[in-house]
Amino acid sequence: MRPMNMKNVLLKTRLLLAAIVAVASLSATAHAAAPGITGPNFTLTAQPAYLTQPDGQAIYSWGYGCTRTPAGFKPSATLMPGTACPTMQVPGPTLIVTQGQSVSITLTNQLPTAAGNTSILFPGFNVTPAGGVAGLLTEEAIPGGTVTYNFVASTPGTHSYYSGTQSDLQIEMGLYGAIIVVPSSAPAVCTSPAIRSNLYGAAGANPETDFRLATAAYNHAKTCYDREYLFQFAEMDPNIHNQALAQVTARTGCVTGAPGCSLEVPTEPYHPAYFLINGRSMPDDMDANYSPMYPHQPYNGNPHMHPGENVLLRIIGQGRWQHPFHEHANHVRILARDGNLILSSTDPTSLAGPALFTTTTTPGVAMDGIFYYTGRGLNWDMYGHNPASTDTSAKLTCTPDANGYNTGPAAYSAINYFEWCQDHNKPLQAAPFGDVAGGGPVTLPDANIFTNGAWYGGSPYLGPDATVRATGPTGVTPPSGTIANSPGGEAGFAFMWHSHNEREITTNNAFPGGMMMMMLIDSREFTIDESN
Repeated sequence: MRPMNMKNVLLKTRLLLAAIVAVASLSATAHAAAPGITGPNFTLTAQPAYLTQPDGQAIYSWGYGCTRTPAGFKPSATLMPGTACPTMQVPGPTLIVTQGQSVSITLTNQLPTAAGNTSILFPGFNVTPAGGVAGLLTEEAIPGGTVTYNFVASTPGTHSYYSGTQSDLQIEMGLYGAIIVVPSSAPAVCTSPAIRSNLYGAAGANPETDFRLATAAYNHAKTCYDREYLFQFAEMDPNIHNQALAQVTARTGCVTGAPGCSLEVPTEPYHPAYFLINGRSMPDDMDANYSPMYPHQPYNGNPHMHPGENVLLRIIGQGRWQHPFHEHANHVRILARDGNLILSSTDPTSLAGPALFTTTTTPGVAMDGIFYYTGRGLNWDMYGHNPASTDTSAKLTCTPDANGYNTGPAAYSAINYFEWCQDHNKPLQAAPFGDVAGGGPVTLPDANIFTNGAWYGGSPYLGPDATVRATGPTGVTPPSGTIANSPGGEAGFAFMWHSHNEREITTNNAFPGGMMMMMLIDSREFTIDESN
């Protein structure tokens, strides 16, 4: 490639990355949480529909859905407007139950007759099926028929469910979903007002609605969390889906069991072109849950948090490939796999899961992990405090706890709860455009030069007025008051979360797309409302 062409490619790449950040800022009210339906009795269907992709394609697929209004919704029905539980969705409805409950799931097979039987596997549970016909791995529902699966939700945590019939084809077509088992009881420390009132209670600076499914992921004191998100990773080969559609169409009206009334869709060689998080590709995965634009892809992937929060990540590999997903800004401490806590061999009160640079999703395996961000190590005060300012919010105190963070009772109502006190009142720059001699520890690029990269929110500080607090009303670094950094709106940090397999951050080979999203770190001045 000639040098000029390469320069154009680099410029286009920068513009695309900037567009991703812009999309993230426009999606500020579309959060993820872990919406689902409650049991313990569920009635599901398996049937076809089309999934939309950012390249404009509609991909023929199969998925699970609800045959009637569910018994209930968690964390809140407000997360699920309209039909609440589509008759077909990918991934399937998230089933939320409590540890120890007896669960019953009845599946009706509404797939095309030529697709044959279908079923569901629930790995990790002792399942008793009834009402179906014998299959290779479990009882199955014939076309138009039903089968019921019964088990006790014995193990808390995140689990997968998926088709156990001709799985190479049916899982590829979209027959998979998640089960979340909340613990039967949570450790007292996880509900202590001294721990949580800063976020969910009258003592908080900006109390928020609690959209957690529970206060802890497991019956263990080290699994408390403040916020949670569910991510199901999968991929699609459109050639397989197109062949399935062609054969289904050709066999319309055929009789079950008759010669030629069955699909013969090859699933190898496998060349996926779409890489999905919760059934969507970037940027669609940053739109709202239950957006009408994606009637059969209701779940998004748009995590938000405040500094210092423990964010529970529920991660499932639902496809055929491993996906090395990298969460920028920190490692993820793994708590458990497939509902099994990873405990220290010498001290069962301690967890021993690895801190992963990438959460590599293994097909069929579910992981629970904790992600947090504090700003420690930035080497500047990310809240823009300035003792010389006339703004009283610029004179907040920072009293370090034993670990160096501002977490004492006096900090519960403060914007800078969990600030790393070593950086308190430390200016990023004393003069615009990175004049290190002026007293700043780092040099920033001129924010007016676009190719140097724009800060998300237009500022290296958290909060809509942090830039003004730090430098005064006439010296703003970088410029604020723009669309990206509205003085009265959200202003936070954005960290890209993405697959480390380069092809998986494309949609049908076009970058950017695929397995990408943004983790948005918001000041406590900003209310994270996960009701969409």
